[in-house]
Amino acid sequence: MKLYSLKKAGQILLCGAVLLGPTSCNDFLMEKDPSNLTPESFYNIPDHAEAAIAAAYSGLRFYGDGAGIFSSNWQMLEAVTGTATTETAQNSDLNNLYSLSYDGYTGHIVNYWNGLYRIVANANMVLEKVPPITPMPDAQKKKILGEASFLRAWSYFNIVRLWGDAPLVTKPQTATSEDFFPSRASQEEIYNLIVSDLKTAEEAGLPWMDPSGRANLAAVKALLSKVYLTMAGFPLSKGASHYKLAADKAKEVIDYSNANPSEINLFPTYKDVHRESLKNRVEHLFMIQYNASVAGNPMGNYFPNFKPVTFAGPGGTGSTVPTTSFYNSYEAGDLRTKDQEGWFYTTYFTNGNGTRFELGAPYVFKHFNQTANGAEGVAGTRNDNLNVPLIRYAEVLLIYAEAQNELGAPTQEAYDAYKKVRDRAQLTTPALGTFTQASFREAVWRERWYEFAYEGITWFDMVRLRKVFNEKTKGFDNFVGHVNLNTNVPLAEKHLLFPLGVQEMLNNPNLKPQNPGYN
Repeated sequence: MKLYSLKKAGQILLCGAVLLGPTSCNDFLMEKDPSNLTPESFYNIPDHAEAAIAAAYSGLRFYGDGAGIFSSNWQMLEAVTGTATTETAQNSDLNNLYSLSYDGYTGHIVNYWNGLYRIVANANMVLEKVPPITPMPDAQKKKILGEASFLRAWSYFNIVRLWGDAPLVTKPQTATSEDFFPSRASQEEIYNLIVSDLKTAEEAGLPWMDPSGRANLAAVKALLSKVYLTMAGFPLSKGASHYKLAADKAKEVIDYSNANPSEINLFPTYKDVHRESLKNRVEHLFMIQYNASVAGNPMGNYFPNFKPVTFAGPGGTGSTVPTTSFYNSYEAGDLRTKDQEGWFYTTYFTNGNGTRFELGAPYVFKHFNQTANGAEGVAGTRNDNLNVPLIRYAEVLLIYAEAQNELGAPTQEAYDAYKKVRDRAQLTTPALGTFTQASFREAVWRERWYEFAYEGITWFDMVRLRKVFNEKTKGFDNFVGHVNLNTNVPLAEKHLLFPLGVQEMLNNPNLKPQNPGYN
């Protein structure tokens, strides 16, 4: 009773005060709270558009989010390749990925689905809400819409390769949306949207490179070439027409690089690939942005278990480490295997900057930030601001080499692109005339395995090619039946796609049926 009286008195006082002004108490109470933002009240000025696209970019960091003890989402794409193993084995979901026994309950798979569709949702919001903003400079608006299109395309490119047929959501959703429980669209439909979005981004006035880390024209063209290359292979099998599209689009980036080698190129050393001061530049066409003040680099699960390679002393998880068989399969003299020069390290300095010691095995050095963790005689800053690479210029070169060769035979330009990647590894490349179309094809594939190991690329190559690198023969096996040496488990037909999350299917019955081979 007392509480009711106080509330009543407050209302009377409020109305009395308002009556002294030009409006009634009723009008005042009907006004909207300007601090309660909604999609309708938020998208009014250019700054709102900038904030919205920033939110879409931030969603990329799901890649490094945690997936249980000693694990991160990115490990899903490495555990299944057979090129990695674990020293800890304390995460059951990660163990199931290594052993190819994962299912619709596996946390990494669920997290990937949620993370990718969250980016799609944020991009859809930008594409729907930004066009009506007035006044807003046309160039700024067009650029933001191009970036949103690029992010949506990148997300759907991952979705379609991981799950095949999937919901194709292109508008912001609410609980009352007609397609709130969407069915799965065909892979063809999804690829059509991806290509359309990337063509939109191409025409958005983006700069060729952007050191701020936002989408740029080189990244758009590189991703489009990669999409065409994938469409040429399995499961769409578009063949020659799309190999040509892939080659032509990659060549646009190569031609720009040849004319502007200081802007786009390969880094002269492999250490530059993970040098904090060079992120978003030269070879790095697109990266996931990290800064310790917001979110530090998430690749620490590559660090060896309980070995003092950083300022923190003995630590690390070793939950993703290279298999010895893959490491040993590199050509003799390949700079990528040289300790602390290439992709691996076999020694390091105690606590990051002390006495050198043997690690006892090769570990992934590709994402190790010496600025943060320390180098010989130099203490680390302890702030790991290193980005995660998604598209490097090296991939453009090898996309071009592969696609051009599929049009008939290796050309001089295809050979030069392939050789440029090998030259940095300080390898001798056989003369062009020694290659047939078939031998050049496998040479380029092999180079992709070595160059892009532990960058979330290898698994997708396995699926689009239906081929897997054999570390013993150095040839290529058919996907189905290939035995991953990390666990001696053979790949099956069902592994060409991941299962849909069980909870997601319970929430949306229209997603049925589950992908073949999974319960």
